[in-house]
Amino acid sequence: MSLDIETPDPPELSAVDPNEYEDAEVAGGEYRRDELSTFLREGAWEEAFSEWTADSDLDESDWRIVDDLGLVSRFDFFWDSFADRVGYHAPGIPEDWKEREYHADLDSWGSVSAINAGLTELGQIVCDVLKDEYIDWESDYEAPDDLPDFDA
Repeated sequence: MSLDIETPDPPELSAVDPNEYEDAEVAGGEYRRDELSTFLREGAWEEAFSEWTADSDLDESDWRIVDDLGLVSRFDFFWDSFADRVGYHAPGIPEDWKEREYHADLDSWGSVSAINAGLTELGQIVCDVLKDEYIDWESDYEAPDDLPDFDA
């Protein structure tokens, strides 16, 4: 299935310490958000979003909820130098959505699950596109000098 929608603007990356997110654990403190923001604006976001919509399980009514709630703008991407990867925090609909009357058109756990899973998939695709096609810097990791020499 595919989702036929216009590509929204890329998110503005925040200055939040990624370790404050429940779903991220990052070593180091150089998150390179300025560079990642530039890559997103220069095409990584559009490329990843197009890839995601081509195979997305979300339907247009679920996307309207995502759009109404401004969830895309709440994505965060950051560099994790220890793991040599782009990390991310995907926004989502909270478990207490029903009690909070989170959105008038939100009426099932199926929609909530689809939206949350879809946004997680989008986040991972964005990370993959950034790492595979835009990032050319080397990780700051340097192997210790006392590693064994296996050239025998």
